[in-house]
Amino acid sequence: MTKSQQVNYDISGVEPQANFSDNPSFQQVVAQRLDRRQFLRGAMALAVGSFIGTSLVGCDTKVSAVSSAVKQGLMGFEAVAVNRFDSVTVPTGYTAKPFLPWGTPLLDGAAPYKADGTNTAADQEKQIGSHHDGMHFFPIDLKDGGTDSGEGLLVMNHEYCDPMILHAFGGAGLPRQAEEVHKELAAHGVSVAHIKRDDSGQWQLVGGSQYNRRITGMTPMQLTGPVRGHAKVRTQYSPDGTATRGTLNNCSHGVTPWGTYLTCEENWALLFVNRDQRMPREHRRYSVSDFNSIMHWETAARQDQVLARFDASAVAETAEQDFRHEPNTFGWIVEIDPFNPGSVPVKHTAMGRFAHEGVIFAKAEAGKPLVAYSGDDSRFEYIYKFVSKELYDPATAGPHLLDNGTLYAARFNDDGSGEWLPLDLADADFRAKAEAAKVEFSDQADVLLNTRLAADIAGATKMDRPEWGAVHPQTGEVYFTLTNNDQRHSSQLNAANPRASNSQGHIIRWREQAQQRFNWDIFMLSGDVFTYTPQHQFMLTAENHHASPDGLWFDPNGLLWIQTDMSGSQLSGGAFGNNQMLVADVATHQMKRFLVGPVGCEITGVVMTPDCRTMFVNIQHPGEGSGPYSFSSTWPDRGTRRPRSATVIITKDDGGIIGS
Repeated sequence: MTKSQQVNYDISGVEPQANFSDNPSFQQVVAQRLDRRQFLRGAMALAVGSFIGTSLVGCDTKVSAVSSAVKQGLMGFEAVAVNRFDSVTVPTGYTAKPFLPWGTPLLDGAAPYKADGTNTAADQEKQIGSHHDGMHFFPIDLKDGGTDSGEGLLVMNHEYCDPMILHAFGGAGLPRQAEEVHKELAAHGVSVAHIKRDDSGQWQLVGGSQYNRRITGMTPMQLTGPVRGHAKVRTQYSPDGTATRGTLNNCSHGVTPWGTYLTCEENWALLFVNRDQRMPREHRRYSVSDFNSIMHWETAARQDQVLARFDASAVAETAEQDFRHEPNTFGWIVEIDPFNPGSVPVKHTAMGRFAHEGVIFAKAEAGKPLVAYSGDDSRFEYIYKFVSKELYDPATAGPHLLDNGTLYAARFNDDGSGEWLPLDLADADFRAKAEAAKVEFSDQADVLLNTRLAADIAGATKMDRPEWGAVHPQTGEVYFTLTNNDQRHSSQLNAANPRASNSQGHIIRWREQAQQRFNWDIFMLSGDVFTYTPQHQFMLTAENHHASPDGLWFDPNGLLWIQTDMSGSQLSGGAFGNNQMLVADVATHQMKRFLVGPVGCEITGVVMTPDCRTMFVNIQHPGEGSGPYSFSSTWPDRGTRRPRSATVIITKDDGGIIGS
């Protein structure tokens, strides 16, 4: 390309298939027990029923008992109809207001947002980032019990940016301009916003607060855990392999039992290039490009050597003199203390390296290990579980619990049982599998740097893009969205992923058992009206049909909020309208559509204040996919051509509980 040529930065639906391993994922077992022609004929009732059988042992009875106690008076709103309005639609009796859109001045001295895109990189570093995603509300009195519903810290991810919107004229082509790249790096990361409800009941940003903070693609960070100091994370920036710069492509999130925020690095690999003749496995298995990175940031290195970090080719004599290992410092879960603005974020390498969609914790119990789950959002990738080595003690709990432990990958058996497979060189079975596969790991840090490869070797089940997870606050059941996988062929079906060309997705759930085992079922198959989940005798209707479930969150009352991320032709046409958010009673399978977003957006990120009377929801990339300078959405700033990702604040007009 020449400088005058326009670069295509469309990264919607970019989760690349990187798993071409030959592990069976129970394909041989499935082949023996399943007539695949049933799937091709659409006989889902027989196929899914034969796999799953009866409900989770003890599951429905226990949940129903909880449900009857906690959900009285909830789910009383009238379902929102699918639509293609360029607005946020909520039920009658509710109000949704945009809040903290991209470019909002956040830090002291921040420049105002300019609708013509002429804000500088320095401006963006002090403004709210772009493409809002995972989010949490920390009550301002968190350390004293956390019941304040009128003031707190709203912490949110900024997954990526669209140069067509970010810059005045969409960018200057190739090679990239250093100023543009620095603005894009500043638009990534995390925003910490101190917010408070005023006397009129309206939420406002607390200007000048010590807590307001931006974490960007350039913020210094520490590596902790087994990979810290390893030879494969040493770079020109950190010759001893203990530090890195920035966090990128942050999707969903997590919240620790000690009140800190975890941001999760998802499609980071697309931002790097490695043109070496032989690319190392820790790059190749994660889809680092051997030609051009998707944002072409490395092309601006001649103007600013700081940007050379995005070229992971070996161009010097040693790793300490170039950035061949820079991609290895990404793909981690990053901890940020929102109440300590001077703290250095840390990347917890013991929790594995992959395209983290998010992280959720099982209920922390004193005297027991801490347990966390995370999904790898790519076709045919895996679901993981981290179990801390040290036991949880509320009095001493902190980041150290995430730096030592065992990482497991999930295997979903066809009889409704499951196993957590250790990815640990100390485990004899894992070592034997690695030897049989003729794969050598130098140490446990090498295993974690190559988490995907380790899960291949262990024999985990290949899933249909594992995304957000949620833990039921009363029963402890774990739910995960499997957004879609249109690359799954009929020969690759298994019990946990029972549909070929799965463009509509489903939700899976499990309950933990003893000795790293679990029982599972499919909670719901997503799709059009009349899509049927036979185990639960549940059929989708006009009130709740949907596709590509993504965001997932249980509120304190036990209601499950489900957000969708359709893209391409599924979003622009068909039966589902714009992306939406639904709410479900998991015991009764009652489900209603609660919200529909603006044109072209993704609905992602949801949380409430402790009193459940204010809900925050993120609207990401409204107008996406409509082409340069011709955006299909002008939300939320009517009369301008530049749409902006933003949070919406949802309240009930009578001041009641959200969902009632």
